[in-house]
Amino acid sequence: MKSIAILNTLLIYIILLFSTTISAQVFSDEDISECNNKFSFAIEKKLSEKPIGEIISVLGKSFINTPYEAHTLEVTDNEQLIINFSGLDCTTFLETTFALARCVKKNKTSFEDFKNELQFIRYRDGMLGDYTSRLHYFSDWIYNNLKKGIIDDITKEIGGKPIKFKVNFMSENPQYYKHLKSNPDYIPVIKNQESEINSRQYYYISESDIEKIESKIKDGDFIALTTSDKGLDIGHVGIAGKMESGRIHFLHAPQVGSKVQITDIPLAEYVKKIKKYTGILVLRVREI
Repeated sequence: MKSIAILNTLLIYIILLFSTTISAQVFSDEDISECNNKFSFAIEKKLSEKPIGEIISVLGKSFINTPYEAHTLEVTDNEQLIINFSGLDCTTFLETTFALARCVKKNKTSFEDFKNELQFIRYRDGMLGDYTSRLHYFSDWIYNNLKKGIIDDITKEIGGKPIKFKVNFMSENPQYYKHLKSNPDYIPVIKNQESEINSRQYYYISESDIEKIESKIKDGDFIALTTSDKGLDIGHVGIAGKMESGRIHFLHAPQVGSKVQITDIPLAEYVKKIKKYTGILVLRVREI
């Protein structure tokens, strides 16, 4: 009887351990391999010796032709650190490139190092908690990563004009968000976060002024596109890519059915081309 009890206990332990491993699996072996490939590429190119903006630009371009994939962070019931190198949306493309670049600059290039950097960037104060700990609105992402001391918002100094956001899309439309539908208690927390965003002063470069200040944008700067969509702040994000012509183009993951690419027209023309985009914010990553 004692042996049977021990076997039963062991079986339960194995089942629990297996279940925990499965539920915690938020990346694949392919993701680990691809992350290591990116680090090997960076080491081969001696990128750690370069300014971090250049590292971001080079690593960002290494993702060109990676398929766009929406809702990659909504695949689990509970908030977890999701890593997906094979499919990226505009924000996960930026965050993944940012985390890789910080690792390369620090000469800390293990997959564990990458996970730590990605969590630090993606979550409020770098702490992964429930769904509300993720920095959902990109204006909030900017604010919190400014507090962390890892980026600078240079928009005002290069000629930006004041802008106030009026965000409420998430709290007003919880049906579009898996976690808000299943956890309505999160909605008041999100609403409070929206109120904080709406109380802040931001600056932006209007679409008509982008070309005038283009020379002040550097290769590897982050670009956030303001939108006229009701209840939202930022409609799209990407990375500034300086071409041989000297013009700034836009390195980004555009939309469903597309792949990571760099625009064939300059950023200023791209923003004017899409009606809902009203201007840009320019963020510069701090050297480490």
